[in-house]
Amino acid sequence: MYNMLQHAHSGLRWLVLLFLVLAIVFALIKWIGKKPFWQTHRKYALLALIFTHVQVLIGFILYFISPKVIFAGGAMKDAVSRFYLLEHLVGMLLAVIIITIGYAKAKRALPEKSAKLTFWYYTVGLLLIIASIPWPFRAALGAGWY
Repeated sequence: MYNMLQHAHSGLRWLVLLFLVLAIVFALIKWIGKKPFWQTHRKYALLALIFTHVQVLIGFILYFISPKVIFAGGAMKDAVSRFYLLEHLVGMLLAVIIITIGYAKAKRALPEKSAKLTFWYYTVGLLLIIASIPWPFRAALGAGWY
């Protein structure tokens, strides 16, 4: 079960990133063009929101069953253990909270302000996510592209 959840969590990251980028790009185009954010474009923002929430649910399960998360006293002294125990969790939770707040505010905003709100909140969330992913080039963290 752990391997299946780990692969789902790792693969779903690409859908999260894709829909966040699509939502940000369309929001930027609409904001700069001073045009309203259409329902089609809002769907990208909604899909990004949905996939980030699904990702968090899978991540919470993995947090408690993963051998990479160590709840021992010396875990904070080791960079890899600290990353999976604290840094990854906090960074991703902050990103999802920011994205969720942004979606809610943009949904209630006037059409001409909706794109601007989506752009800024989703961009901050995306930057936090990118900083919190254990990318392969961060070799010490031991994660792959998939």
